[in-house]
Amino acid sequence: MAVSKGEMEDQISRALTQWEKEYLGRGSIAVKTDIIRNIILVQLKGILTPAEKNLAMTKEGLLSVKRIRSDLIESGSEQLKEIILRITGKDVISMYTDISTRTGERVIVFLLRDNLEEEFRK
Repeated sequence: MAVSKGEMEDQISRALTQWEKEYLGRGSIAVKTDIIRNIILVQLKGILTPAEKNLAMTKEGLLSVKRIRSDLIESGSEQLKEIILRITGKDVISMYTDISTRTGERVIVFLLRDNLEEEFRK
């Protein structure tokens, strides 16, 4: 039995939360995943530690938090691409991420080789 688009989005959210806990040592407070054509957009809320929030109050600290968090995600990017491939059956051709130190949110964008959304219209 095939999964629905909503079920797959939920599977991705849960898998990325689990990856965060295992790889980064803690998970986000809330995760929302949307599949749009060949794009998987993941919003993660509540990812900053209290120390990171405090550090981000200065420009130097803010840049440091962004750089370190970006490096951490980049170092695990192959694992993240594997998670997406396992759940969707689609190859990830590129991945982008950014973090807002103001809101404590991260966005991860996965670009897939093929249109995943049209699979749910069949």
